[in-house]
Amino acid sequence: MKKKILFVIPSLDAGGAEKSLINLLNVIDYSLFEVDVLVFHGKGIFLKSIPKSVKLITIYGDFLDFSESIFISVSEFLKQGKFTLAMHRILFFLKNKIEKNTSKAEQVSWKHISKAIPELTKEYDVAIGSLEKSSIYYVVEKVKAKTKIGWIHTNYSNSGMQKDFDLPFFEKLNYLVTISEECKDDLNRNFPNLKDKIKVIHNIVSPKLIKELSEEKIVDSKFDTTALSILTIARLSKEKGIDLALEAALQLVKTEKSFKWYVIGDGGERDSLETKIKEYQLENSFILLGLKANPYPYLKQSFLYVQPSRYEGKSLAIDEAKILAKPIITTNYPTAKDQIDNGINGIICEMNSMALVQQILALKANPNLIEKFIFNLKEMNLGTETEITNFYNLIYGTA
Repeated sequence: MKKKILFVIPSLDAGGAEKSLINLLNVIDYSLFEVDVLVFHGKGIFLKSIPKSVKLITIYGDFLDFSESIFISVSEFLKQGKFTLAMHRILFFLKNKIEKNTSKAEQVSWKHISKAIPELTKEYDVAIGSLEKSSIYYVVEKVKAKTKIGWIHTNYSNSGMQKDFDLPFFEKLNYLVTISEECKDDLNRNFPNLKDKIKVIHNIVSPKLIKELSEEKIVDSKFDTTALSILTIARLSKEKGIDLALEAALQLVKTEKSFKWYVIGDGGERDSLETKIKEYQLENSFILLGLKANPYPYLKQSFLYVQPSRYEGKSLAIDEAKILAKPIITTNYPTAKDQIDNGINGIICEMNSMALVQQILALKANPNLIEKFIFNLKEMNLGTETEITNFYNLIYGTA
């Protein structure tokens, strides 16, 4: 009999965790497993990438009303006589408004939004919260399953999350999975009593698929293949450091008039970034391309890949840039050294805009170093499809 597995994730919009889940779903053996994916919000550019064997589930009922704007949501609950839900919707709004740390806000407001989320009636052999915070809380509180797993895609200490809040949830999991040894060590330091539960499964990437997708034609008038093109693929959020990239571009344009820095991704910082781009008069040099279901043709056509993050668990975009043998510059966040051997297959620089500018200019002026990086990247074995074995070991309790 097939094992029943449930994956839970807030949405399937572009992001490293979302793409990681899609990659995993595309290598699972469906002769062994019956797989459901539950998304809180049934939207996102990766929805069409879900394998046909997977059943997609969304949350209905009161949650849909709860997800409306504060005025519409409260009005609807009051009309229906659901006064407790109206109160929780107001408290949810206030806590998210007051708490500027978005990670903490998602934690402390969970008890309010959870009131609008029903328990699943279907029972599973394995339920997996595929992203930290709400996905894990949902699996712990709303799902019946013999085995429960939480997935952490970031360096916990730098995430802004409160460990006192997470600990009671983590204690109810059978396993806590993360994506690199550095992230595992960090979780061990934060949750020493859970060491036996903490496992590593690296993000699954397929060089064959990425190279095939990179051959697609770019139909985007904003992308200039003749320019000195720099690419960053990231969510537009503080931790990804797009503001550092923008400050670097402001300095770079003084000496490199022909360069263009493209950013693929979207997020909460978009409005402030667009305001700064206009203020700096960089509309033709620093270009937000938005979300792209297939970013690989852009990556293939770029001169350089830059990851300006303040912290990462393990950057899936860097792994993909390595597969396409792109010269890479990344900031020195704690897990950068897990992916880049400084001076051998890329550059790790200090976490500021001037360091990014200096290294971009130095790399451009050193074609021999570029050739060295490309050669070394092409010699590496970068596929991680075999990580599916580690996943199966968790499912069968043999990890």
